[in-house]
Amino acid sequence: MDVPEALYLPDGDGFTATALTIGPWDNGYQHAGPPAALLLRAVERAGAIQGGQTVRMAYDILAPVPVGPVRVRTSVVRPGRRIELVEAVLDAGGPPLMRLQAWRMRTRDDAPPATALPHPEPAGPEASRPERAAFFTSEVAYHRALDWRFAAGTFNGPGPATAWTRPECALVAGERMTPLEHLLVMTDAASGISATLDWRTATFANVDLTVALQRPPRGEWLGMDATTVHGGAGAAQCFAVLFDADGPIGRSSQSLFVEPR
Repeated sequence: MDVPEALYLPDGDGFTATALTIGPWDNGYQHAGPPAALLLRAVERAGAIQGGQTVRMAYDILAPVPVGPVRVRTSVVRPGRRIELVEAVLDAGGPPLMRLQAWRMRTRDDAPPATALPHPEPAGPEASRPERAAFFTSEVAYHRALDWRFAAGTFNGPGPATAWTRPECALVAGERMTPLEHLLVMTDAASGISATLDWRTATFANVDLTVALQRPPRGEWLGMDATTVHGGAGAAQCFAVLFDADGPIGRSSQSLFVEPR
């Protein structure tokens, strides 16, 4: 089995998505996690606060992202030395497909100490169960981009679920995937690991993703404790607590459009 080394290959002033970006709904379209990380990469490079921290990422998924060439454009919406708002937009040579607006802040050595919060993990990654998602129709797809370990729940049954991940590839060929890029590759799958509907009979794709962090992620292993809640009128929300080995780092939310397949 030929598994690519990265989710994206540099291609002129853009990138070409590899098979590792393929999502669960259609083999011609990407899972939203890889392009979310690619947009985050662009935002952090466009920001002017050196050594700053990205504290909120709000994504709009405007249309499916094809597996193939894509490009990213950035702009600083609100410049500042202490706080800035940076936008990144992804397209495939036509209208925008995904958009990210990210607030970034300076870091301080004299900030108040971190709030002590209980760790949400039922078990660490070494004691958790390795698992591959069974609902991908392509052998090489998004589910092989990360090493998945389930501390509670499962990919292949109804949620909620708690899972650890670590990268099995690079985001962009020739670069090391950063912990924050890893977090974005992973977090869009919160609604997948906590799904309560059958992938074969229902569609529950998210139209957005919001990630709010009290501190940056650290280390090789990152995780999420995810729950999906249905409203009974064709919409659902997925909420997740995000964490690393040292404890919680933030939360994510996704709005899901639900209908029969």
